[in-house]
Order: sequence, then structure tokens, then C-alpha cells
Amino acid sequence: MKVAVLGGGPSGAFAAERLAAAGVETILFDEKLAWEKPCGGGLTYKAWSEYPFLTEDATPHKTVTESILAAPKSKPVTLKLDRPLLIYSRFDLNGMLLNRAQKAGAQVEQTRILGAERKGEKWALRTKTGTVEADRCIIATGARNPLKDFGTELTAGDAMLALGYYVPGDRAQIDIQFLPGLDGYIWVFPRCGHLSVGICGKGEAASALRVRLENYMAERGLAKEGATFYSHLLPSLETASWQQNRISGEGWLAVGDAAGLVDPITGEGLYYALRSGDLAAQSLLTGACYAELLKHDVTEDLAFASSLAHRVFHGSFLGGSVTSRMVQCTGRSAKFRDLMQDLFAGTQPYTGLKERLFQNLSRSLLQIGFSFFAAEDYSLQPKRSTAP
Repeated sequence: MKVAVLGGGPSGAFAAERLAAAGVETILFDEKLAWEKPCGGGLTYKAWSEYPFLTEDATPHKTVTESILAAPKSKPVTLKLDRPLLIYSRFDLNGMLLNRAQKAGAQVEQTRILGAERKGEKWALRTKTGTVEADRCIIATGARNPLKDFGTELTAGDAMLALGYYVPGDRAQIDIQFLPGLDGYIWVFPRCGHLSVGICGKGEAASALRVRLENYMAERGLAKEGATFYSHLLPSLETASWQQNRISGEGWLAVGDAAGLVDPITGEGLYYALRSGDLAAQSLLTGACYAELLKHDVTEDLAFASSLAHRVFHGSFLGGSVTSRMVQCTGRSAKFRDLMQDLFAGTQPYTGLKERLFQNLSRSLLQIGFSFFAAEDYSLQPKRSTAP
């Protein structure tokens, strides 16, 4: 079997490494190879505990153990992270993963795929220099997938914008700022040699997001003069879109952003990129159904998150926004801080939030749970007795 991996980001590079290490003839195509993206570049505990090489490699990265959370009409709160975030530049992370793929035996070609056509049991892949045949394809071409017949079909409602600046500076913590009326947030992530200062949002024009971000930077003395600007599209699938998400077909599997695998609430995609690349390789090696592997491990939880996202960013409770109350509860409740730590670590699935809120938290936080989930599941409401 010969596998062609179309795209050299984290998902494609990791899939190529897994396949090549198992002895499969693997060729990876990418026009840019390692490149930067406007994101924090944070790897959660869930990612680096599952794939320990991320902590053992000599590639430069930051280890961050606290985050400052802020929201409108709420005092900022410092959240200690017992399980730290690792923060890489995307250029360094991609370079490291591509190097691992090559060392495992994958052939890496810096070229653009101009077209892909299924001919019988084979793929014919057109490049600038000719045509390459393969038995299977892994689509890892990102959110702006040029191969329209393969991978997630993003609509305007299924995407968010991320944009930001790389600003000279250093700090120990991550800053997260929620804003009124924004389906997203502003971040400040420390990287090696600079800060990643950015914003992600849904349903708002790039120009408006940029104004929000630059106002925030001006208020906090983060100069944009001389800073490098980036922008990018991220998947953020609506609930209905998960039901028809196109992740595989005859002879092909989609991974990472090309499969829409990004957290609709946080915008985090690195864990899902690595995990989907790993699962795609497992599927090709063992014959297991890729869609079922993804559902069990990834997509069921992300689909549930999409049903919560609007209430997280636009919901209200006791006269304030959900994000403001969330920040306040983080400052006042040890159990809620534990919950937030687990969300940052990636160990608290969204599908388990309901049970945790209702079984483990105080009465006041239970009220938040009722308010948050009642619109979706009326069985959560207290039932009246029908006894005479």
C-alpha cells in the first residue's frame, strides 16, 4: 500500500510518521512545509500526556502554569494550572513533526497538489512536475482546502476567523479576555522570543475583529508597530453540520482542520490534529472504521460543544453574561477552579459537564447548571410530585 498525505501541518505530518514507522510507503506533499499561524500554539496536558515526545523533544517551547481570565464587569482572576500548557510557535512545531516523519521514512515533497482523481483502485495526484499514483490519500490541507470534493464543506456559519500580531516581549502567564457580544475571545500567549496576541471570533467581519484587538492592545500597552500580522480561517462547525460532516470517502480520509476538527468553544485544534492523524493511520493499518474511531474519541464531544457555544458567549445568568459569571465563579469556588483547570487540560469532556455540575458543585453553581442546560434538556428541571 502506498499512501499520499496531502498537507504537512500537524495532522498530516503525524499521520505520515505513524504510517512510515509501520513500514507503509508514505509520501507527503506540502507547498509551504513549516509555516506560522495566528494562534497561541498551546498544547494541552491531554495532548502531551498522550504523546510524550512533545515534552521530550529539544524544540523550543514555553511551559505555562497560570492563566489570567477576564470578562466584562468582572475582576480578572488568576487560574493556576497544575498541568501546564506547552506553547510552541507553529513554525517550530510543524518543523519538528515533519522532521519526525522524515526520520520514520516518509518522503516529503515541497510542492502543490493541483488535482486529485480516483482512477479505479488508485489515485492520480497532479503536481507541478507530473503525476503521482497512490492507493490511499489522507487529506490534511487545512480549513482552506482547495480539494472541494474531499473533506469538510465549510459554510459561512461553520467557520471562525483568527487574526493577530506577534509582539516582542515575554511574560509568564496566558491572558484570556472575553468581550461583550463576541462569539470568541482575545488571547495573549507567551512564546519563545515574542508574544502571540490575537483574537478569534465567529459571525463578525475581520475588520471589526481587528479593531477590537487593536483597542485591547492599545489599552494594555502592547504595541503593534513593527509587529508581524497574521490571519487565518478556522473551522467552527454548527451542531447540524456535524451530522453531515464529510470526513472520509472512497480511498480517502480527512484529518485536522480539513475534517473540521476544532473545538467550537475554545478554537483549539492541535490536539485534534494530532489525534485525527494518529487515528487515520490506525484505520489504514488495521482496517478499522475511521468514522467510528473519530466518533468515539473526538467528534461526539465536539458536536456537543457546538450546541453549547452560543450560550457560553451570548447567554446570561443573574443579570450578567455567562462568561462574566464563569470568571467570577473561578475566583470564588475551589470546585469550579478545579473544573476550569480540567477544561484547560483537556481532560473534562463537554459531554460530562452536565453530570459534574449537578453532582459535585454547590447549590449556587447548580443554578448555573440548570440555567445553562435547561434549554436543551428539560429533564434536568426539578419534577413536581403528582402525589395527592
